[in-house]
Amino acid sequence: MRARVPSRTLLPLPLWAALLVSALGGFVYDLGFPGASVWPLAFVGIAMALVSLIGRSSWAAFHVGLVFGLAFYLTHVSWTSLYLGPIPWLALSILESLFVAGGAVLIALAYRWMPRATRSRWSQLVLLPLLVAGLWVLRETASGTLPYTGFPWGRAALSQSESPFADVVSWVGFSGLSFVMVAIVAGVIEWVRIRGWRDLRTGIPVAALLVVAIVVPSWQTSPTGKLRVASVQGNGPSGYFDERSQGDVLAAQLDATEPILDEPGVDVLLWPEGGSDIDPTRSADAARVFDDLSERLDAPVILNTVTIDEEADEERFYNTSLLWKAGEGAVDRYSKRYPVPFGEYIPDRWFYEAIVPELTGLVQRGYSPGTEPPVFDLDGTVAGLAICFDVIYDGVIWEGARDGAEVYLLQTNNADFRGTDENQQQLAIARLRAIETGRSVVNISTVGTSQVIDPSGRTIDSLPAYEAGAMVTDVELRTGITPSVALGGVIPTLIGFGALAGLVAAGVRGGMRNAPRRSGSERGVDGGTAT
Repeated sequence: MRARVPSRTLLPLPLWAALLVSALGGFVYDLGFPGASVWPLAFVGIAMALVSLIGRSSWAAFHVGLVFGLAFYLTHVSWTSLYLGPIPWLALSILESLFVAGGAVLIALAYRWMPRATRSRWSQLVLLPLLVAGLWVLRETASGTLPYTGFPWGRAALSQSESPFADVVSWVGFSGLSFVMVAIVAGVIEWVRIRGWRDLRTGIPVAALLVVAIVVPSWQTSPTGKLRVASVQGNGPSGYFDERSQGDVLAAQLDATEPILDEPGVDVLLWPEGGSDIDPTRSADAARVFDDLSERLDAPVILNTVTIDEEADEERFYNTSLLWKAGEGAVDRYSKRYPVPFGEYIPDRWFYEAIVPELTGLVQRGYSPGTEPPVFDLDGTVAGLAICFDVIYDGVIWEGARDGAEVYLLQTNNADFRGTDENQQQLAIARLRAIETGRSVVNISTVGTSQVIDPSGRTIDSLPAYEAGAMVTDVELRTGITPSVALGGVIPTLIGFGALAGLVAAGVRGGMRNAPRRSGSERGVDGGTAT
């Protein structure tokens, strides 16, 4: 005998409809991110994902979640196939979708177990949405950590860089904003399921969370002055497969820098990732070039190049930013903390060479992760650093702020993703980092889009993509630590452990409450236990 679904809730979707809604939801979710940039659609996509999981058995939920993940990631990271073909794109999308599928199983269990654990209407309206949001963030945290340092791209929060919700990140970070987004959506779903319009008081919890999330201002850090930053986008042949000779990228950067060499009062010259294809620490000619730039501007130069540690047990390569001063050379350095797996190095090369040797052979040298602090001291002004995809890893940004960064100087090279949404997605992350830390951000790319962003997330200077150019911008300096930076990893840890504990508690309590009434013939919508 099929268990009766309580009359106070709306029936779940049949499995075939759930699969269709989930697939469409993945595409809609992507439209909320930079590219289409219709940020409200991120909420719609989340809603479609959650509605599809209500009433599902674990096995059905896995497939529903997998469909949502594939629809989202195959679209969202399609730029990974631009030069390397479909295999890396498919492999990454499938891997991330498996994480989504695993998270979907946990969320489906929450929808199944929580109503068993308590019959309270307010528990359904408050505790269940919070539990679902926590499990969503737990999945985001897991996929952003594992394997090979993870891939924290596509988190819900990253869709909101230009929305009224963006200021939330200064209080609770990216994980906290994702939690708030999903909690709002899950709360609305439960309000609809119980036909909350019959008693408008039932809408108070989700309405209150929504209002707070929109109205709360960003945490205000303290202005301490300004830094005059010259930043240069050379638009040189800096892509992995671009045809070039040694020195061509350096020459393009020099040409784009020439018009600003007579600008007065420049405090630092910033070049992008890969801006010099010749290491000035190993080339006297290149060293003279940077000495001349520093001397003409009477300012240090921050450049990026490939450096080699020949004193290690084996030769090691690093993606390195150098702080260069005329007559002194490289006075400080920072090497990329998180080299990109399968792009900048091949993890477990022996294994992947046995599977796809034609692709692993394209990455001949592997970059090692750096260990230096992500800050440079610019004659008394501390600048926080991140190289390309370093910006998506929370710890690098938090460390810079805690080490006294008053501004962030971000270097990237988007040349391998020309004509795609990748640079816009990365720029949105940089904009959220400005709000999260309460700091100005200079995001300079070899090919664009390059922008200067103030602590509120507003663009104050920019260069168009795929054109050479330079900016000289007076950038506001700030001090002070936002709650997001102060709490750091505490937030995703508390959310993750809290969600798991809540799920287990719901399962145990629900099992105890329903044990006397349980019948072996009772089956759920997809063949699971009745909800």
